[in-house]
Amino acid sequence: MTSIALSGLAKRLVRDELITRELAQQATDAAHESKRSLPLHLIEVGASGEAIALAAADEFGSPVLNLSALTPSPTVKDVVDKKLITKHFALPIFKRGNRLFLAVADPTNLHGLDEIKFNTGLSTEAIVVEADKLTSAIETYLKDNEEDLSESLGGLDDDALENLDLEGTEGTKPEETQEADEAPIVRFVNKILLDAIKVGASDIHFEPYEKVYRVRTRTDGILKEVARPPINLSSRLSARLKVMSQMDISERRIPQDGRIKMKLSKTRAIDFRVNTLPTLFGEKVVLRILDPSSAKLGIDALGYEDDQKKLYLDALHQPQGMILVTGPTGSGKTVSLYTGLNILNTKEVNISTAEDPVEINLEGINQVNVNNKVGLGFAEALRSFLRQDPDIVMVGEIRDLDTASIAIKAAQTGHMVMSTLHTNSAPETLTRLLNMGVPTFNVATTVSLIIAQRLARRLCPHCKQPDEIPDAILKEEGMDDIGIPRAEFELYKPIGCPKCTDGYKGRVGVYEVVRITPEISRIIMEGGNSIAIADAAKREGFNDLRISALRKTAQGLTSLAEANRVTKD
Repeated sequence: MTSIALSGLAKRLVRDELITRELAQQATDAAHESKRSLPLHLIEVGASGEAIALAAADEFGSPVLNLSALTPSPTVKDVVDKKLITKHFALPIFKRGNRLFLAVADPTNLHGLDEIKFNTGLSTEAIVVEADKLTSAIETYLKDNEEDLSESLGGLDDDALENLDLEGTEGTKPEETQEADEAPIVRFVNKILLDAIKVGASDIHFEPYEKVYRVRTRTDGILKEVARPPINLSSRLSARLKVMSQMDISERRIPQDGRIKMKLSKTRAIDFRVNTLPTLFGEKVVLRILDPSSAKLGIDALGYEDDQKKLYLDALHQPQGMILVTGPTGSGKTVSLYTGLNILNTKEVNISTAEDPVEINLEGINQVNVNNKVGLGFAEALRSFLRQDPDIVMVGEIRDLDTASIAIKAAQTGHMVMSTLHTNSAPETLTRLLNMGVPTFNVATTVSLIIAQRLARRLCPHCKQPDEIPDAILKEEGMDDIGIPRAEFELYKPIGCPKCTDGYKGRVGVYEVVRITPEISRIIMEGGNSIAIADAAKREGFNDLRISALRKTAQGLTSLAEANRVTKD
């Protein structure tokens, strides 16, 4: 190996007879090979730390300082990234105005001083200290910073949080992900995820703002703040979540999508669908929690009335036709569809689904992620399904005439088709299809059942109390129309206890299930609007969302205030 030319510091030590040329050469070569500071290697071969510091200060005209007599100023905490401190062997000790003073063992490392200057926006000035004392001071500084970080994140000390089984996060990570792998950050993120699962949250929001950073979870449809970590951790938290989701950690300018799979036990795993969004003050990260067990609850757990459940099951077991589930985002449409698919999922049938994206993996069902970037949309997936001998087809959403036309064609040619639309009620779903351009005859003869739904918070059974509401108000709210005599039910209100959130725990479905009867088909064929269809559905005995919600209050499952929140215009 070719020897490296001696530096000015090494030459000075040889000239002052503090070290031999051979040892100086050995230290210089070792420092070049390991990319560590030369003074550290000089100490290893026998030079005095104090002598090295005095020689360096005299040689390069820098001030010298006894580091053991100085404690770094609190004003420089978190000013310099810890990666730069360890990379360049330089410790910030105090700041005056726009000047940052750094303790260094080698003042010739101008590249390091320039990089710190660039990253902090402060002019840098080197102060020479003994290399061995600098090593100890840096270790203490970084340890104290990590303890401060743990304390600011809630004093997390549960090692189990650090070792959760997360698929896809193993393996060697690039240097830039080291910051995301700090133990306090890892434990904090894992704790947020576990706590969200424990309380049955559906979404987690990591949100940076100008002066604060907050974490919120959506539980039972309501967002609630659960943590407020320091704002300076914004980039580290988003980096950790992106590493877990296998996203490009260096890309912060555009939205990204990813997934996390967390194994809670040998038999249970939770999926998270992750999306990042560049905002004014950093990346907002939202995680949608996807629990496969929710798709296997069974139809009895969803909250259908007995007559509604019978209508759904009867439609599912028809050899052909179309079942449409409608409602806003987060109203439980996916769970309703998956519950139906689980009922139909036997070895005798071929089931294919096109989703954007696939939220829950169901064994025995062929699930396709649509990808419009490569030309695989809902319509293209449907066309392919029809060439693969399907019995049942599920389309994530009917968004346009092309998809609607192919879905209806599939339903007309002997297949059961299930899909969703974003409308407010069952009658509006029919007029939406007509407005897309689907012929009235096709809508009237193909659609067999429509389910409109909402999710209402369920009253906590441990703390709910009777609610005294005057009869006049009950009549005004429509309680006289629910088909249950006033003397046979009692309304309840939320109170709140340690076992619930604001008096509610869990959610219950509120449904409008409408079978397309000959009367409704006739109105569609005649071009009737959603009001005429709704009137016909009412005459046929199908409860609308409002009546269904009020019935849930009469059954003691939810409060009148909650029924108004989810169904009252």
